[in-house]
Amino acid sequence: MIRFKPGASRWVPPRFLSRAFTLSVPVAWGATAVAYRMTCPLARDDALGARLVSSAVLCTVVTGLVMHVRGGLLREVRRARAVAEAAQDALLRPPPPRVDGLAVAAVHLPADREARIGGDLYEVIATEHGVRALIGDVRGHGAGALRTVAAVLGSFREAAHDEAELAGVLRRLERAMARHLRERVAAESDPAVAEEFVTVLLLEILPDGEVRALNCGHPWPYRLTGARAEPLARADPLPPLGPFPLPAELPALPCGRLLPGDALVLHTDGAEEARDREGRFFPLQDVLTEVARTRRPTPPGSVLRTVLTALLRHSVDPPKDDVALLVLSDERTIRRPAPDLHERARLRAR
Repeated sequence: MIRFKPGASRWVPPRFLSRAFTLSVPVAWGATAVAYRMTCPLARDDALGARLVSSAVLCTVVTGLVMHVRGGLLREVRRARAVAEAAQDALLRPPPPRVDGLAVAAVHLPADREARIGGDLYEVIATEHGVRALIGDVRGHGAGALRTVAAVLGSFREAAHDEAELAGVLRRLERAMARHLRERVAAESDPAVAEEFVTVLLLEILPDGEVRALNCGHPWPYRLTGARAEPLARADPLPPLGPFPLPAELPALPCGRLLPGDALVLHTDGAEEARDREGRFFPLQDVLTEVARTRRPTPPGSVLRTVLTALLRHSVDPPKDDVALLVLSDERTIRRPAPDLHERARLRAR
């Protein structure tokens, strides 16, 4: 991109102008030092006072150059941070406040507060197969984790609409992760990249409130129902996506029904592994139980505010790991029976 300078007869590239301005400052400081040395009598005087004045002038010039270089580096850091934050926001976009009768809210706290790039991910999508939600945790932080987040989220956003069964969505995520790791190994020539993995939890909420799940090494979410918070399931999870192959059969686990007013709180392990000054873990289930006891129904935004306030009070320092929370609250009052497999096939044939 180039910019036309009004009143001039030619195009002036803005990058050239920026470089010229950047170089003009040290050139001006250098010219000041040379002019002082060549023209000022004090610069050639050997008296103590003259030497002190010359030293002060030299220190001023050097300080000006250092401050100029420092300012340029800070601008580059801010620019890089803004680009990284924009990329993160584009990938991990905020979910809509309502998705097919479910109220939704989410928050992400990256552990790398300087770069503001985390390895947690989440998404909620309304499809013809029901509402499908994803939450995951990539091992590591920084740009490498961000690329993995992009690969997993991109695959889920397509597969959630294309695949009739939840197992098909997970298979697509597995293939996308394997392809992503192969490309990174080839590009970075680092065999250790092949050992990277991501934990994921897939949920499917049907119109009648039935919940199904596939869990690959991720913490089970909590269901807020009545006056208690309980794990959605207690089954052993599948291995994380990455170097570990998934079983040949992937039956979705039935997790009961989500009743009107109930809520699901999906989270990454950073929410439960935050420690206080004495090394105690954050009591996430106790905090959610208190929320369920005092609020009915449970607005997702209120749940997030309560959990984050308690988490920040519990943690002496910022969390050592990324923290992601995704809350789904059922605001539907009319239950429609979920279509059976033949009905789903008929709907897709349309």
